[in-house]
Amino acid sequence: MLTNATVADVLRPYAKRYAALYDIILIISGSLLIALCTQARILLPFSPVPITGQTFAVLMLGALLGSRRGGLSVLLYIAEGAAGLPVFALGGGLPILFGPTGGYLLGFVPAAYIVGLLAERGWDRRVSKTILAMILGNIVLYTFGLLWLSRWVGINRVFITGLYPFIIGEILKLVLAAVILPTGWKLLPISKSNLPQTYKR
Repeated sequence: MLTNATVADVLRPYAKRYAALYDIILIISGSLLIALCTQARILLPFSPVPITGQTFAVLMLGALLGSRRGGLSVLLYIAEGAAGLPVFALGGGLPILFGPTGGYLLGFVPAAYIVGLLAERGWDRRVSKTILAMILGNIVLYTFGLLWLSRWVGINRVFITGLYPFIIGEILKLVLAAVILPTGWKLLPISKSNLPQTYKR
């Protein structure tokens, strides 16, 4: 099985000049997708952290694009927000990045990278491993988020404000990812002939 390739690798053009452009387009599109998913948000009166589709977009991008492109997409998204573009859930600019939700934003990068790394090892092709990869990504993401958030709300309230309200939503996202990713692989015509040389064994 060709386990060191992601969905994006299967669709990557052969020619190097087009392949590089393909990667750039994916990275930019990935950052815009995160921004788009952020706009669907629910503000919670008891928490500075809103409910959004960010985490789903970040982890799915890691799985679909791989560790490098997925991580770069998230970095570009953070750079866009830091530059002042209103792509974060609470707006844009450095005050948001260094505010209560900044830990989650920074945690997006290693979370996407780790899920991408696991996807490159074939973890996105079976339901059980897809769920496990997403759980690991969430653990990394929430570790960053909660540690940073605790500076504002205190250690006693950090789980109430930064974790518990999001558990049901994260479970639904895990289920959705477990359906989409393995199903997507089954629909792809995978063979050694349609992969770049790097991914042929």
